[in-house]
Amino acid sequence: MNIPSPSSNNPSQPADVLIVGAGIVGLAHAAHAVANGLTVTIIDRDHRAAGASVRNFGHCCITAQSGELYELAQTSRKYWLEFAERAGFWAVESGAVVLARTQAELEVLRELSSAREPGQVELLTPEETRARLGAGHASAKEACDGGARQGVPVTGGSTSDGGAWPGLVGGAFLRDDLRVDPRTTVARLAEWLSRQPGVELHWNTSALGFNPQAEATTVHTSRGDFRAKQVFVCVGHDVDYLFPDLAAEHRIQRCALQMSLAAKPAGLELNPAVLTATSMLRYPAFTDMPAAAALRDEVQATQPGLLDIGANVMFTQRPDGSVILGDSHHYHLTADPFLDESVTAALNNDIEARIGLPLEIIQRWQGVYASSDVAPILVRDIQPGVTVVSVTSGVGMTLSFGLAHRNVSRLT
Repeated sequence: MNIPSPSSNNPSQPADVLIVGAGIVGLAHAAHAVANGLTVTIIDRDHRAAGASVRNFGHCCITAQSGELYELAQTSRKYWLEFAERAGFWAVESGAVVLARTQAELEVLRELSSAREPGQVELLTPEETRARLGAGHASAKEACDGGARQGVPVTGGSTSDGGAWPGLVGGAFLRDDLRVDPRTTVARLAEWLSRQPGVELHWNTSALGFNPQAEATTVHTSRGDFRAKQVFVCVGHDVDYLFPDLAAEHRIQRCALQMSLAAKPAGLELNPAVLTATSMLRYPAFTDMPAAAALRDEVQATQPGLLDIGANVMFTQRPDGSVILGDSHHYHLTADPFLDESVTAALNNDIEARIGLPLEIIQRWQGVYASSDVAPILVRDIQPGVTVVSVTSGVGMTLSFGLAHRNVSRLT
């Protein structure tokens, strides 16, 4: 990528917008600014995106939001698809499937389906659920035999219903959810933005301070000064690096996740994202339902270990067939980098049991995102012309383009 030098930013002609942070939230702000004909400078302290924007499921969880977040998510959905077409990154209207293995799980889905417009949350029989999931994969016995021949550890077992998505009593299809590839989306969006007229993108450039002046703010960086009429600081969980008092006021913590990647299981072709009971205990659209209390009691009685690790047992398949698995949640001001193998095993064993296939784990990593018990979003004018933006609820991918649209629209 051809990156201009800071000296090309003419001090006498400040950019309309400067973005600090080239993750998905920052780049979404840049994309909307470009679409509105504004000049844009983007800086990021790293050499490429390596944070929450590339460590997630690539699942835009539209349907499971409620209130303000739901409205932002629906706006975001529109612009995810629009900018995917413009920038050429992969995005599909895949929807999501929620698996139900007990009547308590199914009751939450029934209530949510009744609360939403017809067709948005479609209740499914076990057979319909398997059909939505592409349940034509090999039986568990065939997969286990194949895994043993290839030297793949086998921890899933055959079941009374043939091994394909065992134990289902039903499910639900969430029509509006999207999927993107977290490993490629941000890089392709950044590359597209760098080619647009009036855009400068500077990697390995750290913001050091902000000096508001009459017509523009000077941003002091590790590569010199830049000027812009409006600055958006989109640094995710690292708000405390630049504005520690604001981070303390908003009670921002780092939520550390344990996640894995499995090689493509033989015969498994998933289109939708897949959620489970623990997902229903973490997303507001589900927890708003009266039946959620009984579901929590049931999971506490039958799988307390999953609640202990803050599990959201879910998984998505990337375009290359590999499957992203996860995840757990632990909260810290500074996250320990060490992964607990028992946590990963608990998550992956549960996923294997749900699919009815063994999994070959090829990668493990720690995700980190901003979390706050004050509010799910932080948007604060910290000084004239400088706005801090952070999604503090783990749905940054989902809300990114909707939140950016709202913020940038106020400039034009």
